[in-house]
Amino acid sequence: MVEPTESETKAELDRFCDAMLAIRQEIRDIEDGHIDRDNNPLKNAPHTVEDLVGDWDRPYSREQGCFPPGAFRVDKYWPPVNRVDNVYGDRHLVCTCPPVESYAEAAE
Repeated sequence: MVEPTESETKAELDRFCDAMLAIRQEIRDIEDGHIDRDNNPLKNAPHTVEDLVGDWDRPYSREQGCFPPGAFRVDKYWPPVNRVDNVYGDRHLVCTCPPVESYAEAAE
């Protein structure tokens, strides 16, 4: 669910809606077999600047991968890494907090 607030302009909300519609169209293209089920813009997102300038061996264009509908070209945010394995992270949690005992000592 998206809750628009006064902090976002209508243009920004329209851009967000366009992006959601484009993602749905990519899903439909996968469902209909128009694009590869395992090697497509959605599976490989997000695309980094290294993807843009490096070798491109994907069945879709750099334009489609790196500049999807609604993406800004002038001040585009480039993620530092590609997709992270969420399942591995969910199953192998690493706590970086100090031990509980250190909080008790600080309270004394």
